[in-house]
Parts: sequence; structure tokens; C-alpha cells
Amino acid sequence: MTRLLAAVLLLSLGGCAAYRSVFPEPVAPPAPAPAAAARSESDAIQKIPFRTGVSSATVEKLARQQACTGGQGAGLVTEPGPVEVYRMVCDDGKVFMARCELRQCRQM
Repeated sequence: MTRLLAAVLLLSLGGCAAYRSVFPEPVAPPAPAPAAAARSESDAIQKIPFRTGVSSATVEKLARQQACTGGQGAGLVTEPGPVEVYRMVCDDGKVFMARCELRQCRQM
């Protein structure tokens, strides 16, 4: 009887160990970076160079219909192709974006 009890106890403890290996302990999140190593705001923002695309004039016309006029105009954000995304910064600081598929443009 004691051998049976010892075997059951041993199997139940072995089962707990197997359960723990399937679900590992949670890992603590990494500590935040020190303030001295923090980057300035201008370093954290990715700048996209201004590029015109085949539908830039169409997007600028759509933007004017929404009372958006800008300095440089509509710039291509994605790679040239059948589907393109354009971005235009308005004079009041708002951003106008449009998606053009096969030169058919719509406001985003």
C-alpha cells in the first residue's frame, strides 16, 4: 500500500513538473532606457523625401476641394506602381492623404 501511495505521489509530482515546462514563467519586461540615452524628437521622426508621382496634380485638385492648399504639393509616399499613396501638408497644418489605384484617386 505504501508503495502504491509513493508511486501515485511520484507521478503527480512528475505531472506538475511537466505542466510547468509547457507553460514557462512569464518574463519581466525590459527596463526603460535611461534619460541620458533618450533621443531627441527630431531623431525619432522618419522623414520621407518629397517625390512627385503621376497623380500628384489630381491629388492636389482633390485637396483644394477640401480647402487644403500646401507649399510643395502632393508627394508620393509609396513606391510607384498601380496603387500609390500621396500625402500633402496643408497650410493650416493638417495632412491630406489620397490613395490612387490605376490613376483613380480617392481621399483616405
